[in-house]
Amino acid sequence: MTVTVEAPEYVVQPEVVVEPRGTALVVVDMQNDFVKPGGALVVPTAAATIPAVQRLLSLARGRGMKVFFTQDTHQEGDIEFPIWGPHVLRGTWGWQIVDELAPQPGERVLEKLRYDGFFGTPLDHELRLAGIHSLIVCGTVANICVLHTAGSAALRGYRVILPVDAISAITPFDLQVAIRQVSFLYRGVITTSEAIRAR
Repeated sequence: MTVTVEAPEYVVQPEVVVEPRGTALVVVDMQNDFVKPGGALVVPTAAATIPAVQRLLSLARGRGMKVFFTQDTHQEGDIEFPIWGPHVLRGTWGWQIVDELAPQPGERVLEKLRYDGFFGTPLDHELRLAGIHSLIVCGTVANICVLHTAGSAALRGYRVILPVDAISAITPFDLQVAIRQVSFLYRGVITTSEAIRAR
């Protein structure tokens, strides 16, 4: 059955000012299997978001902001495989973060076993030790790992900033659902990569 629905409106902020010492950038699952041709579970628009993610990385690195990468990680027989098929098997090409966004020395790469970047990882602990109160969350997949990570951050009291040009989803519907949920349910700030400024 096909149902046509109208996406509820949300506001895209034309400028968002962040305080570098209290802000971290979280790049979610920008791995070959999701982004590159030949990947096991390619998100059609993921490659097109690389320049926007690079823009965010440049801002974060230039202003001394903390940078975290999540790396979706599975072993043979993972419980997600009946849903998605095998993907991002640890140690494979598909599991690696794309070359264009390669982490630099000192930037944290956190292997995660499920959609949520906080579940089973030290992300919250490390953010709190660093005095972080705001997270810029980008990457893929918007309505899955990005949404669960952003929601988990909001439920822990972090301010969530979502640059819509730096996230991607399998379908346009999925993308809009994710943005709507972050905006309405988690009171996140919806913006673009170009609109974020460091104080």
